[in-house]
Amino acid sequence: MTVHPTSSWNQRARAHFPAGSNGEYGIPDEQVPVLERGSGSRVWDTEGNEFLDLTMAWGSTLVGHAHPQVVEAASRAARDGTNFAAVNRRSVELAERICALSPCAERIRLVASGTEATMLCLRVAHAATGRRKVLRFEGAYHGQHPVGVAGMIHSRPTDLPTCDPAGAGAPWVERDVLVAPFNDLAATRQIITDHAADLAAVIVEPFHRCLSPAAGFLEGLRAITHQHGIVLVFDEVVTGFRFALGGAQEYYGVQPDLVAYGKALGGGFPIGAYAGRADLMEAVNEHRLPGPNYAWSASTTGGNPISSAAALATLEVFSQPGIYPGFHAAGRHLRERMAAVALEAGERVQILGDGPIAQVAFAAQPIHNQQDWLASNRARGRTVMLELLRRGVFLNPMGTKLYLSLAHTPGDIEDFVTRFAAALRATAPVE
Repeated sequence: MTVHPTSSWNQRARAHFPAGSNGEYGIPDEQVPVLERGSGSRVWDTEGNEFLDLTMAWGSTLVGHAHPQVVEAASRAARDGTNFAAVNRRSVELAERICALSPCAERIRLVASGTEATMLCLRVAHAATGRRKVLRFEGAYHGQHPVGVAGMIHSRPTDLPTCDPAGAGAPWVERDVLVAPFNDLAATRQIITDHAADLAAVIVEPFHRCLSPAAGFLEGLRAITHQHGIVLVFDEVVTGFRFALGGAQEYYGVQPDLVAYGKALGGGFPIGAYAGRADLMEAVNEHRLPGPNYAWSASTTGGNPISSAAALATLEVFSQPGIYPGFHAAGRHLRERMAAVALEAGERVQILGDGPIAQVAFAAQPIHNQQDWLASNRARGRTVMLELLRRGVFLNPMGTKLYLSLAHTPGDIEDFVTRFAAALRATAPVE
């Protein structure tokens, strides 16, 4: 289908992208914005409309849009060549920096996305152990590969540890993927014990979607996986460099065998990395080709000098004094203000999150796991999110996280809270 250039950008996007989207937003046709530029905590669309950004490229622009230090570093690198598909000086410097910060990282490979990073962590685990199955947690998202999506979307009543393959595009996950309830250590321990002989890996978001781990949960996972020789993988695509320079490993004090990074590491540029114990990472050493216990790993744009330079500049920014206390203080303030205006509006909500992340669940009872989230009034949440979009807040109306960045000021937070209160009033159910 050809669209005439005089058509609106909204029409042109909807003519070529399913749902007018590059993935997940689910915005009604007439509301789909086409973004033109971003700066700091704001983005502008092709119609000139300004939005306060609370998605921040799904958390990848933790430094803010178009951060001068990051843009300058990437621009300088581009003048020397955009990509070599080989180890280069900047990628070596980045590898050294990440391994110095990440508690479990003895060896590392750079890739182009968090999806590649989590996928390769699992392939390394399969190669190293020779085992077939993986355990993941209900409702988690680990990237666009089948195991990353399996068990996230429900199309039928759950019967854990059976995996619902909805959304994965791969029926085989029902055979090879086990699903456990997050924050239920007893149930998880039993599933692991029952299937230990076949389990290559347990993969977990230490901060699961927008839920903090219960006391002792991550420590329990570490103990039971170690006991059975199962590879423990931390998906730190979200938490990496966001909660602390050492990520969730530093923040929660638990060290996995392998870790996946992405999002905030690149300062908005595409990047991913996976790292971990040297003996496990030897599975991708091409001198072992074709095996045994070898996993093919190569990324055409992984470790390219532009993304590597941007990541090095980003880590410099994050290393400045006071950055992480500031992130945590801003996130607490956002969550407290959201809870206050919801209470004032008579709404029954749970404000979830940690660090510079928040999420609202329209529920009277605390949210501890995926089943609690599914029991919340998600239709009400979507209505409020779409109203916020109409009021100039750019976010994902499918009910996912609200991300703060280094660029968000106290004034931005108050601006958002004012619009949040207005959205609650405008969409309040008629008694």
